[in-house]
Amino acid sequence: MEEGTHVPELFQRLFREHYPVVARKLYALTGDYAAAEDLAQEVFLRLYRSHPDRLEAVGAWLHRVLIRVGYDYLRQRSSVKALLEKETARVAAWSEGTSPSGETEVIREWEKDVVRRVLRKLTDRDRTALLLREEGYSYEEIALRLEINPKIVGTLLARAEERLKKKYGQEEERRDGQRSEAERRDAGF
Repeated sequence: MEEGTHVPELFQRLFREHYPVVARKLYALTGDYAAAEDLAQEVFLRLYRSHPDRLEAVGAWLHRVLIRVGYDYLRQRSSVKALLEKETARVAAWSEGTSPSGETEVIREWEKDVVRRVLRKLTDRDRTALLLREEGYSYEEIALRLEINPKIVGTLLARAEERLKKKYGQEEERRDGQRSEAERRDAGF
């Protein structure tokens, strides 16, 4: 940046000046406000770590970096979606191997729907980690895919699994509550 300028003060000024535009552009690109805020922070972290040589070019530099960061996010999100679809197809193929009763088929479809809803409620990182593990990826491969230290993959997976179980339980409780309400209405209460 500029010689003799205190970097944190200059960085703070640039952050205040450019953050709203960067976040707005990332939201337009991703369609997800929370993701756009996280990605905007990533853009400014990169600015702090490796700034352009010319201060006048910071706007263009931020734009290039936000486009790269946004597209990386979209690629990762689409690969998670592909993994989810692949897992759904695998479960469907497995269940076609037998001739389930109508009731069993309804229960399986409900369970798959609940799992899909619960997975969508998890963060992208948790969902990706769980799906990659389910696909048989090693901890090293998961770490590489998520761009994290391989030493924390086990902890990440354990925590993600706990969150999945908690959200699944909440989903079942919600369904049971709806069913009880419907039973009370049918009974005339």
